[in-house]
Amino acid sequence: MNVAEAIEEVKKLANHYRTTCLWFMREDYLPANREEALRVLDQIERHGDRKAFVEARGLRKWLLQESSAISAK
Repeated sequence: MNVAEAIEEVKKLANHYRTTCLWFMREDYLPANREEALRVLDQIERHGDRKAFVEARGLRKWLLQESSAISAK
C-alpha cells in the first residue's frame, strides 16, 4: 500500500463512520492529504466504538510508518 491508497482507505472509513464519529464535519469532507487523513483518523478513534478505533489505529500506524520511512531517506 502506498500513501495514496492509504488515503483512499481513510476516505472509505470516513464515509462509513461519518454519522457516528464525524457528525461535526461537512457531509462532503474527505481528506486530501496525509495530514488531513491523520486528523480524520484521530476523530474516528476518539468518537468511535472499539471496531472503529481498531480500524483507524491500523491505518494511522501505517501512515506514520510510511512518513518515518520517507523522512529517513
